[in-house]
Amino acid sequence: MDSNRKIASLLRDLASVQQSAQSKWGYKRAASAILGLDEPIEQYLLPNGTLRKIPNIGPSSTRVILEVLQTGRSAIVDAAVGGSPHAHDVERARGLRENFLSRAQVVAALADKRLGGPRLDDYRGDLQMHSTWSDGVEPLEALVNACVARGYGYCAITDHSYGLKIAGGISMADLTRQHQEIDALNRRFAGTFRMIKGIEANIRADGSIDMTSEELKTLELVVAAPHSALRTTSDQTARMISAVRQRSVHILGHPRGRKLSTRPGVTADWGLVFEAAAESGVAIEIDGDPSRQDIDFALAQRAIRAGCLFALDSDAHSSRELEYAETAVAHARLAGIPKARVINTWEVERLLAWAAERGSVKTPRRRGKRRPRV
Repeated sequence: MDSNRKIASLLRDLASVQQSAQSKWGYKRAASAILGLDEPIEQYLLPNGTLRKIPNIGPSSTRVILEVLQTGRSAIVDAAVGGSPHAHDVERARGLRENFLSRAQVVAALADKRLGGPRLDDYRGDLQMHSTWSDGVEPLEALVNACVARGYGYCAITDHSYGLKIAGGISMADLTRQHQEIDALNRRFAGTFRMIKGIEANIRADGSIDMTSEELKTLELVVAAPHSALRTTSDQTARMISAVRQRSVHILGHPRGRKLSTRPGVTADWGLVFEAAAESGVAIEIDGDPSRQDIDFALAQRAIRAGCLFALDSDAHSSRELEYAETAVAHARLAGIPKARVINTWEVERLLAWAAERGSVKTPRRRGKRRPRV
């Protein structure tokens, strides 16, 4: 049981039933503070039964925390939710928190020597991040410097494609200018760091990509991700299989498109999707954004059995968010993904050679007999 995650969930529940916008915001902020702690909340409990000071945790949230630590539940939250007209919404939100890790769980998974899979020391570069060319908040040079500071040898800049206007999708004209800026940065950092020309392309409802084949050829790495039909329960297996079978796609980004407490994401037969990805040589992403964590460690085990490659990425929109890659690595360790199957652990020459080869593949590469559903 992760007490941090349990308490944060209860504080989110309490926020959902507040009538005051200020109270709602306060409980949400408190929930985020608990999820972001590096240590289990039990480490903050003092011998006299009070808590050490935690930033953004006020008296009302403290009472809930102490209730949970003392009894395993919160009568305060139970009463508030039970007497609210939003009780049904709270129950629905509770069902959308499965297999999300708190920061404390991430730290524990990274340090646990009993776990297999990649270590942080194995991680060479982040393959999904966003700059001011789309919906990020920092320019390319700032991202390069931040990646170098983290010890990376490369990264892929993957601003949103022009089809996703809501995220400030980059036009082809701007993409050309961005590539010129990337070329200049790569000359400056030659021998130290390599920025890869990437894109986060949108997977349309029919499984097609929102860029033409000729446009995709101008890129070194293509992350294809769903951004629509993320709340419907209708089966979208065909959509996702169609996406991974397109020859210019390298990574299936945040495959479900789920969000903590708010949406379940794509419904599909993931065993079949993973089989298709493995046959096509497309990597499955573990997106480390704390609100996404997509795919999670449990679903990743199914992708392992299907023979998939994996990409462990931050989906950062600022330098500070590059640390989200640690959440992706934690899920990979909990799932037991072999290091050799994680493309972020490859040297840049191997990564670029794989990406170029993937772009030249015209049909899926069959690997013997079709695997059974898992």
